[in-house]
Amino acid sequence: MRTDGMRKSDNVEDRRGMSGGGKLAIGGGLGGIIIAILIMFFGGGDSNQILETIQQATAPTGSGEVQPLSEEDKKMGDFVSVVLADIEEVWTDIFEKSGRAYEKPKLVLFFNATESACGYASAATGPFYCPGDERVYLDLNFFDEMQRRLGASGDFALAYVIAHEVGHHVQKQLGIMDQVMGQQGRLSQVEFNKLMVRMELQADFLAGVWAHYAQRTQGFIESGDIEEGMNAASAVGDDRLQRQSQGRVVPDSFTHGTSEQRVRWFRKGLQTGDVNQGDTFKAAVL
Repeated sequence: MRTDGMRKSDNVEDRRGMSGGGKLAIGGGLGGIIIAILIMFFGGGDSNQILETIQQATAPTGSGEVQPLSEEDKKMGDFVSVVLADIEEVWTDIFEKSGRAYEKPKLVLFFNATESACGYASAATGPFYCPGDERVYLDLNFFDEMQRRLGASGDFALAYVIAHEVGHHVQKQLGIMDQVMGQQGRLSQVEFNKLMVRMELQADFLAGVWAHYAQRTQGFIESGDIEEGMNAASAVGDDRLQRQSQGRVVPDSFTHGTSEQRVRWFRKGLQTGDVNQGDTFKAAVL
């Protein structure tokens, strides 16, 4: 992606370099997937032990002192800011055309851990959206692990992750997220998981919608970028992660969808750019 000279968002809150810590709080988005990745690659364990494992790994540390950022850290922050700015423009335009006002989310960059309205955000949770404060939380160190461990390389892979999490914010703005989360405790765990899959696949679709319009900015998206996004979507499919971590696939425990589903819904958003074609909740076949 070519981001030199492009507008940066004013809605990036950079907390990197500030030490912190605390307990884990899981928000929406890719958090559940990232937990599975960490358990898979860093010592093993089953899903019932995940919360205890990560809480032990994220004990409070640090005194709040500010550490200087490296040039690479600054470069990555600029990249995130440019991507967020473009995402803001796309969704502001789409909402305006439907007679609505789009409220832009904040994106918080942090290292290791930070506080959110959903509790303490940890690097172990991966990127996630917190509906309580309408912020996307992102530890860029995780992206390094995503590249090295899952092969989801390229800057557009990171752009896809950001667009997916902002997709959850769009769902929050439209009332979709509240409707889904309102079913928690009313449905069986298996049925609620199925509902979560539909919400996550819709966020993939919405990420594709952004990419559809981002392609219109000359020079922004380069050759090979879309393939990087497809690869990232495939890399975090429930079936692929489960097969790698435990050697078998348990569909009833899926919360985000298979690799094929994630790629297919991202591609549908990319090809159509039409939010009306992304109602995963009414789709007979996911």
